[in-house]
This record gives sequence, C-alpha cells and structure tokens, in this order.
Amino acid sequence: MKQISFDEFLKVELRVGKIISAEIFAEAKKPAYILEVDFGDEVGTRKSGAQVTDLYSPSELIGKLVVGVVNFPKKQIGSIMSECLITGFHDERSQVALCVPDKPVPLGTKLL
Repeated sequence: MKQISFDEFLKVELRVGKIISAEIFAEAKKPAYILEVDFGDEVGTRKSGAQVTDLYSPSELIGKLVVGVVNFPKKQIGSIMSECLITGFHDERSQVALCVPDKPVPLGTKLL
C-alpha cells in the first residue's frame, strides 16, 4: 500500500452533504442515479453520478447525509457533468454502501 503524507491527505476536501434529489441515470452504462447534494453555503449544491442502485432507491436517498470529495475537477459522465465524488464501500457482492456520518453534522463540515 502506497503511503501519503498528512499534508497530501489534507488536500482532499471530504465534506458532508445532504442529498436533495435523486433520479435514475437512464443513459449510464452501469445502473446509476444522478444525485444533487447540498454541501452548505461555502461549497453549494453539486451534481454527481452514483452507482448505488443495488442498495438504495431514489426516495430513500433524499435527505441522507453523505461524504463527498468536492475538489476534484468536474468530469463529464454521459449527459451530466459530475461535480463531486460521493464516497462508498463495496460489500462482498460488489454493491456500493454509502459512506455516511453516523450522527447529524452541519452541511459542508470537512473530514479531518
């Protein structure tokens, strides 16, 4: 495993956001949703494609707190411009479980 310095880690802006909309990403090559995530006043609302369809329905994603990387460059994914990366972990069946805070925290809070 490659090691990084703490200063390198600090460059990654991992922030808490709340999913405000989730819809099926019909044009995606692999099943996915288009998510709009509110990261608070400093960062604002960002859009992302997320391959979390195995474990979540759009309706249960609304209002969920998630952890996202907000300082990657924008990336064109099909018909949408992804503006952040929502984090998650693959389970034993390669289904993605979202990385979420286990208690309420203010939107935009940075992971340290």
